[in-house]
Amino acid sequence: MNLKLLSAAMVTGMLAAACASPSGPRTDLLGSPAAPAAATRTIVVTPSTRWVNVTGGEIIKFVVGDQVFAWNFNAAPTVNDFDLRQVAPPGVFDHQVQAYLAPDPRYIGGGGHGGIGGMHGSGGGMHGGGHR
Repeated sequence: MNLKLLSAAMVTGMLAAACASPSGPRTDLLGSPAAPAAATRTIVVTPSTRWVNVTGGEIIKFVVGDQVFAWNFNAAPTVNDFDLRQVAPPGVFDHQVQAYLAPDPRYIGGGGHGGIGGMHGSGGGMHGGGHR
């Protein structure tokens, strides 16, 4: 086998292993923590909340019982959804709450559509505590 080909295959394998995560995408691809005061919207998460709908670029303040945290959904364009337990401070959630991301409208070209495709479910599109 060609030494260059072998080296390329090894580098590719190491990169794939470094990027793989059993719990989902790397946290840095999901956005970043934010100050609650910077939030443009607040979502109250209750024990019955199973998912929330957000839009890329939004800063959301989450109120979970007596705990509060905020997240800037400046996620990678390949991220469509993730479990908020991946980004919340430890102990905030006692159950899975999936965040479904609509594309960031600042990066959608021509026609101003695209927000609908990222919404979970049917009908009004807002479920599980998502407030506009």
